[in-house]
Amino acid sequence: MATLVTGAAGFIGFHLARALLHRDEPVIGVDCLAPYYDIGLKHARLAELAGPGFVNLRTDFAEHAALETALDDAERNVGRIERIAHLGAQPGVRWSIDHPLDYGRANLVGHLNLLEVARRRAVPMVYASSSSVYGGNTKLPFAVEDRADRPISLYAATKKADELLSESYAHLYRIPLTGLRFFTVYGPWGRPDMAVWHFTQSCLSGQPVKVYNHGRMRRDFTYIDDIIAGVLACLGKPPADDGAEKPGGSLSPHAIYNIGNNRSEELLRLILLIETACGKPLLREFHPLQPGDVTDTYADISAIARDHGFMPQTPIDIGVPRFVEWYRGWRGA
Repeated sequence: MATLVTGAAGFIGFHLARALLHRDEPVIGVDCLAPYYDIGLKHARLAELAGPGFVNLRTDFAEHAALETALDDAERNVGRIERIAHLGAQPGVRWSIDHPLDYGRANLVGHLNLLEVARRRAVPMVYASSSSVYGGNTKLPFAVEDRADRPISLYAATKKADELLSESYAHLYRIPLTGLRFFTVYGPWGRPDMAVWHFTQSCLSGQPVKVYNHGRMRRDFTYIDDIIAGVLACLGKPPADDGAEKPGGSLSPHAIYNIGNNRSEELLRLILLIETACGKPLLREFHPLQPGDVTDTYADISAIARDHGFMPQTPIDIGVPRFVEWYRGWRGA
């Protein structure tokens, strides 16, 4: 029995696939290697996964017929798909402002296709949502019961739409579905467009960085190992079809959880930790808040802690130096 992992060449998908393989569980990976950032990094992740038990499909999951054909072939090699971790998506709040069609295809059509894969095989699915769905909420911390129908970016709108599509499938077809609202994930093998990578790269190279809202921002930075522990826990315990209300409000087998570090950290403190780990100052250029950005994120993780025992173990004081150490080795810096 295999786990289907979409976005297997991406940051979170790679780490999940590696964790499953370390448990001797076969993985069918799907990734079209979209050039949103350095494809070389994606190829390097896939090289780390290569070996017995891993099948990689360079397939666009927005193409339903091609996806199903590829999956049928892969199942004949490694076994029937018993669960799905749909982590592939078109990421990026700022990119969505100027490239909206990319998000409709990958995040809406692609998500619907994965729901169909789950329905056809009658298997549970965990899928990636985002803290961005909370929009400009000022109540902190963000709880899954809070309003999430005022997105301030197209990316956030597509992630909220994915949650609504999932609720419909859980209601109509009784497919167990779990949506995870990720909060600012970072760590080794991360994404170059994210702040921790970008600031580290700039600090070591002596290049200035733009610090938006004049640095008056806070984020719930969540280390990748903690994220994977939460995803694995949710994969192992799909929501029951028992008529009880689930986190997020569903009466169907559909639960929505925040998955974060449960701490909101000042951006300027993150920068100081990066400077200390790099051993040099970061050149800063202060700018106003950008369209689509929010000033604060902070995850209330009480629901996932109660239902799955999730408890993050890695504060940024530990996680940031770990990332910088990995980055130095990766870049030879």
